[in-house]
Amino acid sequence: MSRRLFMVSAIVIVLSLLITACGGSNSSGGNATGSGSSGDKKTLNVALWDENAKDFLDKTIAIYKKDHPNVDVKVTYTPWADYWTKLKTSLAGKSGPDVFWMNGPNFYAYSSAGLIKDLQPLIDKDSLDTSLYTPALVDLYTYNHDLYGIPYFLDSIGLYYNKEIFDKAGVKYPDDTWTWDTVTENAMKLTDKNNGVYGFIAPAANQNGYYNFIYQAGGYVINPDKTNSGFDSPEALSAFEWMDAFMKNGYSPNQQQQLETEPRQLFGSGKAAMFPGISVNSPELYKMLGDKLGVAPLPAGKQKAAIVHGLSWTINNNTKNEQEAWDLVKVLTGQEGNKNLADSGFSIPAYKGTEEGWLKSIPSLNLQVFVDALTYGVPYPVSEKTAEWQAVETKEIQDAFLGKIPFADALKTTATEMNNILAGEKNN
Repeated sequence: MSRRLFMVSAIVIVLSLLITACGGSNSSGGNATGSGSSGDKKTLNVALWDENAKDFLDKTIAIYKKDHPNVDVKVTYTPWADYWTKLKTSLAGKSGPDVFWMNGPNFYAYSSAGLIKDLQPLIDKDSLDTSLYTPALVDLYTYNHDLYGIPYFLDSIGLYYNKEIFDKAGVKYPDDTWTWDTVTENAMKLTDKNNGVYGFIAPAANQNGYYNFIYQAGGYVINPDKTNSGFDSPEALSAFEWMDAFMKNGYSPNQQQQLETEPRQLFGSGKAAMFPGISVNSPELYKMLGDKLGVAPLPAGKQKAAIVHGLSWTINNNTKNEQEAWDLVKVLTGQEGNKNLADSGFSIPAYKGTEEGWLKSIPSLNLQVFVDALTYGVPYPVSEKTAEWQAVETKEIQDAFLGKIPFADALKTTATEMNNILAGEKNN
């Protein structure tokens, strides 16, 4: 055989082997765990922090696996204290979970850093109807006009009350006609200083406390463009002065008492008649108070307002299994996935019309109050550097409630520092 013929034969053999090796491939691309053939398993790593979600999450993943038998879904539950550090470190190193829980305060930092995937192209490709989700959460998880997280479940704020304390004082239960003035008037009647019972807890906290009252007063925490703080407005000052008056008059536990004992515990132990609380507190408070527990809409100031927060499912921007991850997110946040969530009583599903199971989870409690609050809900205020300006906010406002500095000074400092932080954000 000539040298030339030998070389041609060798090339033919090599090409034949390559064709054989590649034959039958039905790869969809991006397979991080196998060769990509139809018989190979792919693995999706899912991360969240609350093991109470396990049962309904497993049910929903089982639905996904019916259409994705070759995808192995591994769920890791990391305690809250370690979740964010572990997540950010892994994502920054271009590894980490494929699909994971995201909350409002961290969203902008992750989206602006390119750590989570812009889902808008996938949404547009599949014509996913995002109007089916609570608008406040769609707003919360939108960055540069694109949706980066599909809403999953939410929290809103209502006014919990102790029926027994109201009955003893001969005061009618709160309803949707109550205002700030009604709360002030009745808190005085419901307070029993001799027995250490407060008429109202004015929470020195943001989500279930002063954020709501700032918006009810007609103000804002951060403007829609996320370029300016509203803490130094007259409306914000009026909200804090209204809260502070309860503490000064002895109708509410003061800041020091709230630091020593969690306000939710004070209310749950029968030491307060009214407590603005988060919807997710319902099972715990019902366990403590039973049928003595009632809930009403959050009383209005100049207007109705209630902070709405909730979680979304997001996708690692560096996932090698984009389509599989996206398909999983659609199932998790779809109608059936949300019904599984609602039926567990875990929280209010973000998918409109699937909340019936949650509403029935505590029959004696009018949980519809929290769903109705979504009609006047305000998205939890966030920006790229939420953690930085909230650190300033917390210190200044806590000092003001402790009487160390006037509220006007605390709010001015908070606004000034917050505006400086906002000016340095990437999205501005």
